[in-house]
Amino acid sequence: MTEIGIGILGGGYMGKAHAVAMSSVGAVFNTGLRPRLEMVCATTPESAERYRKAYGFRRGTDDWRALVNDDAVGAVVIASPQETHRDVAEAAFALGKPVFCEKPLGASIEDSAAMTAAAERAGVVNMVGFNYIRTPASQFARHLIAEGTIGDITWFRGEHTEDFLANPETPANWRTVGMANGTMGDLAPHMINAALALMGPISRVMAEVETVHKTRPGGKVTNDDHGQVMCRFGNGAMGQMYFSRIATGRKMGYAYEITGTKGAIRFDQEDQNALWLYRTEGPDATRGFTKILTGPAHPDYEAFCQGPGHGTGYQDQIIIEARDFLAAIETQENRWPTFRDGHEVNRVIAAALASDQSGGWQDINNF
Repeated sequence: MTEIGIGILGGGYMGKAHAVAMSSVGAVFNTGLRPRLEMVCATTPESAERYRKAYGFRRGTDDWRALVNDDAVGAVVIASPQETHRDVAEAAFALGKPVFCEKPLGASIEDSAAMTAAAERAGVVNMVGFNYIRTPASQFARHLIAEGTIGDITWFRGEHTEDFLANPETPANWRTVGMANGTMGDLAPHMINAALALMGPISRVMAEVETVHKTRPGGKVTNDDHGQVMCRFGNGAMGQMYFSRIATGRKMGYAYEITGTKGAIRFDQEDQNALWLYRTEGPDATRGFTKILTGPAHPDYEAFCQGPGHGTGYQDQIIIEARDFLAAIETQENRWPTFRDGHEVNRVIAAALASDQSGGWQDINNF
């Protein structure tokens, strides 16, 4: 076994999740490459020291350049605000260091295009953080679709809905400023990534995006609350997606339905250890959706628990990501999703925003 020093930009919600994942992944998956929490970067020396102590890093800093340039940091995890992603990634690639970047890939499509180009020029391992698609249930859904269990796919419906800003009296905050922090920048990327993973490329979209609560206590809202997208996939299937941060009652509404000529699949992240499968088999009287509880027979489950139905959780998805990132570094072969895949998500979002402005269909190839 060999070690690699990990530097994490950001010590907040996602920074903590990645630190915990890197601390756990070796034991969970018995990885050949073992991560060492080398350095954490935060906005102040005081917060960096607090995160260092809490998460077990060797050192802390308030200067991202110091982290990226440090010889003991062999790979960089970007879990900082979107507007920082491009500079950090480009600096790391210039030094030949692998980069894992949280979604969205940059604060704009221009950023993600530049980051993707930098990654591919450098020929360095790169990965984007779309963790929800890595649940054992969604991995199994991909397997069922690929092997033709539900036949030719004809329709897709997806949503990512939450209610953390459903109350119009919730004060304005960082989430209500700037398009990168709006629903199309924050929530939509996860479900668009799922659609691409499950269905393949999207060829064109028609979208509406709306700010419902234009002002909140403390300030004006400058980004979107929800959006709806009709789409046509490259395989000919129709689809629709809805994204919202004001979906009253929804806490983690990452859900999809897929219809095929021989069956259908349903999934809801609020019940993330179950997948619903319908097959057009047997007599009509006994047909219906079957609830499949995930267990050791499903992808990446057994490493966490040997008991079927016991379930995996959110943090486990991040650990699976860490395993894939380390495996990519060890083999020097990229694992999905790469920066190119993250940029594809941003292209769909850009097309959707353009459709909202034009009122018509937009071809993804134009972005």
